Amino acid sequence: MKRFARLRRSLEELFPERHLYIRSDGDMKGFVLTPGKQMAVAAGVAALALWTGVTTAAMLVNVLALSASDREMARTEAKYERWIADRQARLNSAVAQLHASEGSIGAVAASVEKRHAALALLLTDLKGAPGAAEALTPAINRALAAPDADPLRRVELVRLSQEKLLDAADSYAKSRAERLRLAFRMAGLTASAFAPRSSDLGGPLIEAKDPRVLAAVLDVDEAFAERVRKAAEGLSEVRALDSAAENAPFARPTDNTPKSSGFGVRFDPFTGRPAFHSGLDFAGGFMTPVMSTGPGVVSFTGVRAGYGNTVEIDHGRGLKTRYAHLQTIAVRPGERVAVGQRIGGMGSTGRSTGPHLHYEVWVNGRPQNPDRFVRAGDYVHQSS
Repeated sequence: MKRFARLRRSLEELFPERHLYIRSDGDMKGFVLTPGKQMAVAAGVAALALWTGVTTAAMLVNVLALSASDREMARTEAKYERWIADRQARLNSAVAQLHASEGSIGAVAASVEKRHAALALLLTDLKGAPGAAEALTPAINRALAAPDADPLRRVELVRLSQEKLLDAADSYAKSRAERLRLAFRMAGLTASAFAPRSSDLGGPLIEAKDPRVLAAVLDVDEAFAERVRKAAEGLSEVRALDSAAENAPFARPTDNTPKSSGFGVRFDPFTGRPAFHSGLDFAGGFMTPVMSTGPGVVSFTGVRAGYGNTVEIDHGRGLKTRYAHLQTIAVRPGERVAVGQRIGGMGSTGRSTGPHLHYEVWVNGRPQNPDRFVRAGDYVHQSS
């Protein structure tokens, strides 16, 4: 009580009663500013200053994050330009050697056939890879459409196309892998945590670390064998990252529905006071299909306080997603679901003001911003 009395005296000394007089047209009006009113005004000014500081800091963080992303993209572009210049120099050297050689057309044809066999082994790794066909088809078509009637010249063009095809495969692998790694960073995840075990990938092209051994296995020159092996390593990494992206909840929980409320502090629609919103809301009509955003096992179905009808899916590695306010539930606990599988229909059960989906993402028991995962998934699909 003594401390409270001292605090009260200090506040009264800091905010003594003040009188304000205003003269207007010969009339004098007086106003009394009590300590309570002065403290209320001071508290309002302090709250406004705090809010201004928080919003300014958030804007600065966003600006710095965008600047870092731009710098990263510029470095990546410069790296690809160096790779292209290096590959072009090697190609020019190969063309010069071919023109300088006086070998017979039979020897050149045999070399081309052996290289084709090596490339066939490499391209089997690209079956079904997103964007691979679009990246490599131009190089193949140029080789098939060579108009030159000279047989030796046509064989030379095919050989040069093999070099370009290998360059295209290497460039595709590096570009695709970088985009997938960036998507995981956007979601705040580590791609290696979702990638399959290293024993599930690989093959003879990668296992033969010695270029001389691989050249003997493929029956091609050592330099070409080393380039094939490096391209195979890149393609193996792309397959691992693609598999990791398929295992993460990167898909959208609904199709063609707008976001109606974001993650973070907002004004509660019932109380009108600031409250933390732990998910992302998608507005839609009753029974709009709600889908799993990634493969996993249904860990809970039923009613949760405030959430209404709810489905929770465990995706492994500490990742869990929650789908709330559902009108109907189409899965059972313990059921394994695939990405894009319908798990229920949109509704307005629980603490809800209208039909919508409340979507949450949890990592190791902590709610994350689902919008980061949605944007990462959109970025992965753009790179396909």
